[in-house]
Amino acid sequence: MTPQELQTLIASTETDRVEKTRSTQDVDKFREAICSFSNDMAGKGLPGYLLIGVDEKDPAYRLQVTDALLQQFASYRSDGQVMPLPVMNVAAWAHPEGGGDVMVVEVHPHDLPPVRYKGRVCIRVGPRKDFATEAEERVLMERRSSRFPTFDATPCPEGSLGRLDLEAFRQSYRPHAVAAEVIAENHRSIEEQLAALRFYNLKRDCPTNAGMLVFAYDPLDLFPGAKVQFVQFDGPELGAEVLAEKTFTGNLMTILSELDSFLRGRFTQKPVRVSSLREQAVFDYPTEAVRELLMNAVLHRDYQSTSPIRFYQFSDRIEIQNPGGLYGEASPENFPRVNTYRNPIIAEAMHTLGYVNRFGRGIARARRALADNGSPEPAFDYHTSHFLAIIPRHPLR
Repeated sequence: MTPQELQTLIASTETDRVEKTRSTQDVDKFREAICSFSNDMAGKGLPGYLLIGVDEKDPAYRLQVTDALLQQFASYRSDGQVMPLPVMNVAAWAHPEGGGDVMVVEVHPHDLPPVRYKGRVCIRVGPRKDFATEAEERVLMERRSSRFPTFDATPCPEGSLGRLDLEAFRQSYRPHAVAAEVIAENHRSIEEQLAALRFYNLKRDCPTNAGMLVFAYDPLDLFPGAKVQFVQFDGPELGAEVLAEKTFTGNLMTILSELDSFLRGRFTQKPVRVSSLREQAVFDYPTEAVRELLMNAVLHRDYQSTSPIRFYQFSDRIEIQNPGGLYGEASPENFPRVNTYRNPIIAEAMHTLGYVNRFGRGIARARRALADNGSPEPAFDYHTSHFLAIIPRHPLR
């Protein structure tokens, strides 16, 4: 954007691509605008602009953009409130007429509409903001049908509605993903309901790969690597005696629930003497760190691979290895600051189910949990077709 283009936007009236406000606190309004621009109801394929610090009724108003304000708006991308994750940029510009700043939030049309905020599909019809009707939502779903940018969004013709646990979808998933008032007035078929959340492709009349992975009673015949293999060894090497083993199988709703239960209480605290007068309770492996890195593996793995996620506990470390190295814009030079999602629909499902709190923070949370426990830093190997996370055992345990 050039200063001239910004001046043109400020001078223009609000349209389906432009919204202006002087407010910096109306969080609902901002997220609704981001959601609306992501859905691009007009189908122009052009970005929308939310201009913060512009008051049409008071042209002399000026805003001073701080780093905290920039971080506030940048956080709207990855806090999981607008799903799937919007494609957006946030930048501060000097006001073309001087005396202050304008913050520009540029939002690109999403490849996987409909996009939701608080379970509602926000759209713009000209300058007016609204929630999509069933007919408008169908338009967005049909627009998506020709775009399969990721494996989990691709139709799965070998799947069928009869293979899905529809009761789990209705009772355990849908209430967390769709606003209650939308469910109450819902007259759509189950296929349309699944399609609205990217689990079914209406044009091909079959579930998507994500639909099969999340809800199929048994997806292993189609995705033989979609499981987690746990082994505990009585030593530091693979050749050591096996103390325990377990394989987690089923759809992702089942696997995630069982992993959560398995980790709960597995690693216990023990008082360790750190000085002549003081003891500290530490974990050999802090549960939060193990959980975050396991969830990271489930979320980012390559589901086209026949290899399982390997969750190996040795006498001195835990190794979590998943098929699929760094993806997209992520690289050895910018890891873990830059994160691109191989499986955006599965990422959204894990957030909806409560297994991911905030996007792009799993490794940071694991590092913090280890530091709080007094454990060494985790190590990562991501230079191959697999991603390996190594969690050292606490040295005093």
